[in-house]
Amino acid sequence: MLKWILIFLIIAIIASLFGFGGLANISAGLAKLLIFILVVLLILGFVFGSKLF
Repeated sequence: MLKWILIFLIIAIIASLFGFGGLANISAGLAKLLIFILVVLLILGFVFGSKLF
């Protein structure tokens, strides 16, 4: 579970560097989506622990 959270976090950070830096508006939207998914996975990880995956 934490492995997937870290993967999404790294992808979100990379996408945000491109998107928020003005290079691509699509990357900013992707970063926001990935950060949202990261937060949801983090909450699920805290609630269910290792039983989820």
